[in-house]
Amino acid sequence: MKFLSKLNTFYKISLAVFMLLWVIRLLFPSVLNHRESEPEDAPLPPVVNIPEDEQEAMRPSQEELRRVFGTSTSDDAVSANASSPQRQSIALVSDSDKHPILGVHSYDAVFNDLQDVQIVAAQKWGVRPPRNRAEAERRKSELVYVGSSPYYHLDPTMSSSIPYLVPRAALMLERIGTSFFDSCYVKGVPLHKIIVSSVLRSEEDVEKLSLGNGNVSKQSCHRYGTTVDICYTRFHPVSNPDGPVRRTVRDDTLKWVLSEVLRDLREEGACYVKHEVKQSCFHITVR
Repeated sequence: MKFLSKLNTFYKISLAVFMLLWVIRLLFPSVLNHRESEPEDAPLPPVVNIPEDEQEAMRPSQEELRRVFGTSTSDDAVSANASSPQRQSIALVSDSDKHPILGVHSYDAVFNDLQDVQIVAAQKWGVRPPRNRAEAERRKSELVYVGSSPYYHLDPTMSSSIPYLVPRAALMLERIGTSFFDSCYVKGVPLHKIIVSSVLRSEEDVEKLSLGNGNVSKQSCHRYGTTVDICYTRFHPVSNPDGPVRRTVRDDTLKWVLSEVLRDLREEGACYVKHEVKQSCFHITVR
């Protein structure tokens, strides 16, 4: 009996304490709130504006990007790089850094479409080779003028060819120029135009060139209006004369960008490409 009496007393005390806490909670609801709430009119944290020159200094250099991503251009490597902690960290710096400049692993290995391959495509899609410039002028209904475009620049020293191509090749050249523009933009590279150094050559042009240059084939693909040469040691800068001074870009950096464009188009089956060392150009024929 004494045990039951003590148990009843314990229940009564517990019930009394519970009722007391319940009353306190009703009368003073903020007593049990241990966190201090911020006033509704609390000011927002200040916005920090970083000057453009400091933002530029924060950007990783191309050498740093190449160390992070390596030189592989395979889809698996790109996916792995995109998920790495270093890649996610760099992505916070600039949207253009999502597209590092990698180039190709070897110009001669990737762009190795020789004359015997390109001549077949030239004969398939091209015109009958004109004997001279006068004949080429008379056959403009078969050709497209490519001497003026906002996406590429015709070499002013070009004297051994005339700016005409078959429509299929003209579209290819336009696509190379626009794709190069787009790649420069997304990679954060100041805009440049590719420089076209050779287009349609007549039979007479080829004969004159072969006299002083043993590398010129008398069966040149340029005779068919299907082939262009694009410089990789010179590029034409695009700038606003009244705007800020643009930063300079190394020609080999622009060659990396151009090589990525040509590799993609070649893999799509749009063209054949040969890396010409002595002429310092990419020799390209439409497919």
